[in-house]
Amino acid sequence: MISFDEALERLLASARPLGAERVAIDEAAGRVLAEDVVAGAAIPAFDHSAMDGYAVATATLTGDGPWRVPVIGESAAGAGAARIEPGSACRIFTGARVPEGADAVVMQEDAPRTDDTIALAARPRSGQHIRRRGEDLAAGGLAIARGVRLGPGGVALAAGLDRAFLRVGRRPVVSILCTGDELRSPGDPARPDSIPETNGFFVAAAARAAGAHARVAPFVADRAEAAEAAVREALRGADLVVTIGGVSVGDHDVVRPALEAAGVTLDFWRVAMKPGKPLAVGHAGATHVLGLPGNPASASLTFLLFGVPLLRALQGDAAPLPSRVPVRIAGAIRRKPGRQEFARARIELRGGELTAVLAQNQSSGAVTSFAWADALVVVPADRERVDDGDRLTAIRIGEI
Repeated sequence: MISFDEALERLLASARPLGAERVAIDEAAGRVLAEDVVAGAAIPAFDHSAMDGYAVATATLTGDGPWRVPVIGESAAGAGAARIEPGSACRIFTGARVPEGADAVVMQEDAPRTDDTIALAARPRSGQHIRRRGEDLAAGGLAIARGVRLGPGGVALAAGLDRAFLRVGRRPVVSILCTGDELRSPGDPARPDSIPETNGFFVAAAARAAGAHARVAPFVADRAEAAEAAVREALRGADLVVTIGGVSVGDHDVVRPALEAAGVTLDFWRVAMKPGKPLAVGHAGATHVLGLPGNPASASLTFLLFGVPLLRALQGDAAPLPSRVPVRIAGAIRRKPGRQEFARARIELRGGELTAVLAQNQSSGAVTSFAWADALVVVPADRERVDDGDRLTAIRIGEI
């Protein structure tokens, strides 16, 4: 049994980006850049006004003021260049090019107008309310680095750089195998001792949220021949095969032998973590394989902590691991030391401090906990107890 940190390090060390594909800018959200996006032109492309108001040349305002300045001309967004007349002001609107000769913009609220004259009570500061050319990004500057997962802001910036298409990491293909004679699809007629399958839905949803294509295979019966055939089929065209259940050592746990019979090399099996100890990690050629435990909380947690970072790394994500935030604990845990634990919790802001409210049911079989929790509190392996008010770190599930 190896530590959680070693297991994750070994898994990610084996991940190689799958290559790149070209997508339209309106399909790039959530994708990982496979190229540096460099500014072909400055942003802004020219000096423009940040306010509706009046463009003036401060050097022409002589004396101590106040001043009355005639308004001559207008500069509107998209209307082309304008020029300020000596000793005058030019009406200007937000986003419009600053007229040649002007060096300040006075907000219209600070320049009461009577007919074609404005009154200035105070001397404008040179440069005020002007967004300078290249102020946001210089021509030739790095706008977005390779390996960044694009959010709405990144997509908007790429569009602002006039990029209609981007090179992004290819989406991994994930095949999901759920094993167990007791499983049935939700809504199907109930059989004696059957249960509706849930793990496949969780893994598929999490994989798709991480940018992958997920395909869920038919249920696999607890028979060696059926399991081996299902594994062989799942390996076809997949970048990652995820099996759920059957990786322990019980008489009906047929997945691990099926993986080996189908040509999967197990890199390690069993991780010192709670929940989720019976985790199998391997590969068949370039295809990665994760064998998850069957208990719902264990399957969900191990896929979030191992499967999602792996999928991100396969897309070339430069930061595949989630960040950890300091939290104050609300609740308590009594535990046997030896394994790093990831306790389900919900983050609340209490007294100006992030507080992780522990789920009451931390059982590996709890189906409800991940529907309620939005964080995982990291409990060090050597801790025997966690008390109310303790301070630890947590991983936000939404950031995994």
